[in-house]
Amino acid sequence: MEHNAELNCEMFGTIFGEMESLHKLVTKPREQVADAQALLDMTKSLVISAKVHFSGGLTPSAFVTHILQKFGACGGTITSTEDCSRNSISWKDIGVAVSSTFGGGYGFSTMIGPMDAKIKQRRVINRKKHVKPAELARPEELVEGSREERNDTDKNMLTMFNILRKNRIFRLENLVLNKNSFAQTAENLFALSFLVKDGRAEIKVDKAGRQLVSPRNAPTAKSVISKDVVLSHFVFRFDYNDWKLMARSVGVGEELMPHRNIQSQIQSEVPA
Repeated sequence: MEHNAELNCEMFGTIFGEMESLHKLVTKPREQVADAQALLDMTKSLVISAKVHFSGGLTPSAFVTHILQKFGACGGTITSTEDCSRNSISWKDIGVAVSSTFGGGYGFSTMIGPMDAKIKQRRVINRKKHVKPAELARPEELVEGSREERNDTDKNMLTMFNILRKNRIFRLENLVLNKNSFAQTAENLFALSFLVKDGRAEIKVDKAGRQLVSPRNAPTAKSVISKDVVLSHFVFRFDYNDWKLMARSVGVGEELMPHRNIQSQIQSEVPA
């Protein structure tokens, strides 16, 4: 019977080893789930068979008999000087036998937290005193500059509006394009956006899809405040490729805004 038990143990070890290596052959998640389910079923069957095999188990009387045989005072490996009695047990020998199970394991002793456990004094927080707000200051208003001291955007807006008043209606690309400068074209487009915002120019699209710009009389401040007139803005996508396409679509000499020589403007503004 012992021989059969050894064979069964070897067979069980072989089968269990094959099951442990099943995960190496898995290529799909479904296979892994199927293997896990099969392992669970086999484990349940093994537990049931083990319970049936050891249904009798170790009875309390058999346990006491083994204790008396091994650690009894009249037999076994007795080392104490207790009285030799039939029912006496050497508890000291039992303690020595099981001491290795409850002994401390080898390892490192660590401490959670800072290694320096000194008490640190709390930092004193110095709160700033609230300063009462000072008296309201009323700075002197600066006198607005004269019309001769306009910045570049105002000058471009004035030049563009004068061109619109003379010719009444234009194609947008003819009005803002500067074939010699992408930057000045962007500045012209910027000036046109202010004219549209102020209500001094409007942009319409004709049946052919062309964008036409025409002048308008700016609304009065009273009509704007009363909301009789609603100001509008326009959004225009423009980059370097658009500028090159616009330059090809406009003929030579058809640009309306003059080219601005920055160097000559700087020299004229510097006092002699």
